[in-house]
Amino acid sequence: MQPLAHCEECRRVFPMTGTEWWRTAVIYQIYPRSFADANGDGMGDLAGVTSRLPALKSLGIDAIWLSPFYTSPQHDAGYDVADYCDVDPRFGTLTDFDILQRTAHDLGIRVIVDLVPNHSSSDHPWFQAALASPAGSDDRAHYIFRDGTGENGELPPNNWDSVFGGKAWTRIQNADGTPGQWYLHLFDTTQPDFDWDNPWVREQFRDVLRFWLDRGADGFRVDVAHGMIKETGLPDYTPVEGGSMGGATVPDLGSIPGAAPTAPYWAQDGVHEIYRDWRLILDEYPGDRILAAEAWVDPLSHVAEWVRPDEMHQAFNFAYLETPWSGPTLRRVIDDSLAAFGAVGAPSTWVLSNHDVVRHASRLALNHENLQGHGIGPNTPDLPDAVIGLQRARAASALMLALPGSSYLYQGEELGLPEVVHLPDSAREDPTWFRTNGERYGRDGCRVPLPWEAASPSYGFGPSAASWLPQPEEWAGLARDAQAGVAGSTLELYTLALRLRREHALGLGSVEWLHGHADEIVAFTNGAVTVVANTGAASVPLPAGELLLASGPLPGNTLPGDTTVWLRA
Repeated sequence: MQPLAHCEECRRVFPMTGTEWWRTAVIYQIYPRSFADANGDGMGDLAGVTSRLPALKSLGIDAIWLSPFYTSPQHDAGYDVADYCDVDPRFGTLTDFDILQRTAHDLGIRVIVDLVPNHSSSDHPWFQAALASPAGSDDRAHYIFRDGTGENGELPPNNWDSVFGGKAWTRIQNADGTPGQWYLHLFDTTQPDFDWDNPWVREQFRDVLRFWLDRGADGFRVDVAHGMIKETGLPDYTPVEGGSMGGATVPDLGSIPGAAPTAPYWAQDGVHEIYRDWRLILDEYPGDRILAAEAWVDPLSHVAEWVRPDEMHQAFNFAYLETPWSGPTLRRVIDDSLAAFGAVGAPSTWVLSNHDVVRHASRLALNHENLQGHGIGPNTPDLPDAVIGLQRARAASALMLALPGSSYLYQGEELGLPEVVHLPDSAREDPTWFRTNGERYGRDGCRVPLPWEAASPSYGFGPSAASWLPQPEEWAGLARDAQAGVAGSTLELYTLALRLRREHALGLGSVEWLHGHADEIVAFTNGAVTVVANTGAASVPLPAGELLLASGPLPGNTLPGDTTVWLRA
């Protein structure tokens, strides 16, 4: 079958642009554990989210994406799901979800639910039934169980490694105490992978989709959307160094033994059949319900396969997130993004931070490579300069929000929050930290609970001083109430940018590059707005035009380094 990305007939049937809300939306990611705590137990909850929705309305976002709030033992902060159709008591109840959703909709904010289909919790009744059933049974076939290798099956079925470190296989014990089969977990031992070649698994998730759609959810962010299908035979694979979520296509692997262009557990063609099936379900519902893919694959033309007209609506643009603060590389990734997504009639998305990466107020000031999922901590070489990091983060955010398409914001970036580096080891919860014996810090540093009020216990995160991860003292100066209405604050910069983005319809616009600038300058027009970002160190003359927005001070009518402006001719 000819890929839709190269199908001229599809381009005629499906327009390159449209007016659906998701094509231009600014979507705000809420990590419920860390957003707002209503009951004072130190863990964020759905009632806390509801109480803070007016603040998000005033910020100017269009939708929220809720990271998992399902029933879970929380071995991986909720991405280990034990019941896909209920709310974990830590976060509230289904009634709390309904109240949150109604409140959001009344405010004109759509609600996107996180779906975790690659794996469940080992506590899920389906997996418990698999453990209690014999090899070859129907229950066991819902997950990926295999006999071991070696003389007595004492070795894993293949050499795959877990995303979180260590081996991707765990051996079970039979009821009589003898060693049994092995099960696959691309992530933690407590997160067994489903066998998506099994029709029963597919039917269960159709029911999960309909459960939340019937409750009014506006769509789903799909976790590990490039996973789920594994290559037939589960061949050995030697990974090429890269981010923990992998997925890159490497053209020349040289003499690396066992290496392959694509990992046999990422980006297999069969995943697209699943999303075509899901798209049919979403299309049954009114209101432009959406699917958004977390697909860590490369190049961008490959990512675009997830958003062909009969599959998902959006895919996160991780190539953009991982682009360094450099004029030539930014221009290249913007061009590549618009071309790749535009070729299938989809909007490009833009994102700088999320719950799995170092916050960009720190990452953009690092002087060394920081692989996705590794994190930073006290022993990281060349810790980022906080002042430079914030300057670049503000400039990068102003640049991103001027681009056509849809943008994702991660909670707290509108406050300029940096990565929390100096967390005590005893407080860390990310399984990456434990599975690598502290070699990788993991993702706790970007998940520290938010500061809302500078003078309140836990900086307003909740009514008590409790906080599941400790908040640093500098959070007080970054609290929302310390920035609201303060000219030049990061919160006011974001609020202004989102208002101007709407007023000038930048999400529906296009990029027209302005030439004649130094390599360090990223300059383009989007409709009536001229955007100029200086990624270099030296100041340049400020272009002519009415100043609409500046990410930082403009001394002497110049545009300093690490600064972005929006102008109207």
